Amino acid sequence: MNLDLNINTITNARVLDVETGSISEPTTVMIKDERITEVGSGTATADKNALDAGGRIVSPGLIDAHVHVLAATANLGDLGDQSPYYLGAQAARLMGDMLGRGFTTVRDAGGADFGLAAAVSENLFPAPRLFFGGKALSQTGGHADMRGPGTQVLDKHLCCPNIGIVCDGADAVRKAARENLRTGADHIKIMLSGGVASPTDRVDSTQFSDDEIRAAVEEASAANRYVLGHAYTARAVNRGLELGVRSIEHGNLIDDRSIQLLLEHRAFLVPTLVTYERLKQEGAQFGLPEASQEKVDDVLYAGLDALKLANDHGVKIVYGSDLLGGMQPHQSQEFAIRARVQTSQEVLRSATTTAAELLGEEGKLGVVSPGAFADLLILDANPLDDASVLGDAHSAIHAVVKGGRLLR
Repeated sequence: MNLDLNINTITNARVLDVETGSISEPTTVMIKDERITEVGSGTATADKNALDAGGRIVSPGLIDAHVHVLAATANLGDLGDQSPYYLGAQAARLMGDMLGRGFTTVRDAGGADFGLAAAVSENLFPAPRLFFGGKALSQTGGHADMRGPGTQVLDKHLCCPNIGIVCDGADAVRKAARENLRTGADHIKIMLSGGVASPTDRVDSTQFSDDEIRAAVEEASAANRYVLGHAYTARAVNRGLELGVRSIEHGNLIDDRSIQLLLEHRAFLVPTLVTYERLKQEGAQFGLPEASQEKVDDVLYAGLDALKLANDHGVKIVYGSDLLGGMQPHQSQEFAIRARVQTSQEVLRSATTTAAELLGEEGKLGVVSPGAFADLLILDANPLDDASVLGDAHSAIHAVVKGGRLLR
């Protein structure tokens, strides 16, 4: 799989506008230096850099705002014992597969670093655009503390490919946030509650003190970045929002107060429903420890209700998958799950325009318009009729273009 043909023109393209829910008559999309220059008014060319869409739909590339590109296994505690070179190679494979599924941009929610982001930006291998945050911040015994109850030694080597770093106290949180930001991190992730993949915390626990959360928010804000918070329960979600967290990850157990705060703070909700279905069915097969398997049911069945509650009230909802290890090929199945309670247009917005807003890339990602990156999908099916068709990339996606380069 390579990105090896630069495209300057796409002809016979029926352009999908996600915001209006419309599809144009066949037209021309002009591209130069990775960006779209014109839509509809350019002169078609017949050279080798022109691509005939054949009347197919041309849509914006998709955005997944919650991935773990280093998670080659569901046993996250094992990552710190692996060679970073090995996991880097695994990440290249995983990201190449994401690109093949139509995800031209991803946001890593713990683990990916500046080196991997640099490799992607330099096109060293086919991959989506990568927004990285470095190591997620966790308290002792929190969601990114992967020690079992009998393990005392904590490996603090920043070079090792753990998904997170343990830090206790506001000063330690500040330092950890600054270390990530020093490397160019696009965001800071903190653990606001317990989770499934960690061995010693309860899903319904709250994590970090108010002062610690404020410290992370202040440091991110000072660097013109933002904080995303892992949280399941309404108690954890609401506390994070009140303290300035901008993006809530998961949120399976939110309540009416959560909705009020999400709207009041113009914050974003990033559900990750597919991961719980796959963890239930395949977690053990792909390395999820037994203690974590027992916690899946705590969040599995409430997620769809939370999504409907947020969607009915106009919360900004963004696409996320959060799959681990061998479950990552199911990334696109999130479309079908969300389509149970959202319209196809709403689901598409979550993976394009709303996701671009979260990333601070409005007008650059998630749209087919002049000035935007030429990250495009040429589709054999109309996702406005049924967004779940994107769950089968082989039948729905005819071609993927990233930055004006055709994926082969």
